[in-house]
Amino acid sequence: MEGLAGLGINVPTLLAQIVNVVILLVVLYFVAYKPVMRMLDERSRRIKDSMTQADAIKEQAARTEEEVKKQLEAASREGQKRLAQAEKASEEMREKTRQSARQEAEAIIARARGEIQRERDEAIGELRKEVADLTIMAAEKVIDRSLDKKAHRELIDKVLKESDALKKK
Repeated sequence: MEGLAGLGINVPTLLAQIVNVVILLVVLYFVAYKPVMRMLDERSRRIKDSMTQADAIKEQAARTEEEVKKQLEAASREGQKRLAQAEKASEEMREKTRQSARQEAEAIIARARGEIQRERDEAIGELRKEVADLTIMAAEKVIDRSLDKKAHRELIDKVLKESDALKKK
């Protein structure tokens, strides 16, 4: 031990310091190390729980995202279906309008034809009267005397009707 004393080391002091350090380590172990370890374990457990919750939230977000995608696809299909129905209804309305316009045009044409036929018949009647009057006037001038207009008109109408019947055949 003299070699240690030559180095300036006092052995009883060294032993006292070693005992003091061991006592300090035992006290620190029970007073500081265990609570610090418990605190670190608790923190580690909270971190694991947080990680588990984060994973669960990620999974929930993924499921929600898939659900939203499915709903968007369903909404898109529904929208396309409604567009197709609207187009079909529009085409049906267009067709009904065309048919209605066609029927209305045919009715107008039929009325116009009837009106034309009536006016034609009136014009022919007036023309017959004028032809009869002109014929009577010409006959009067030729004969140079007054004829019975009513009898001649009946005769002329009869001749005109017979000529019309021949023309139609």
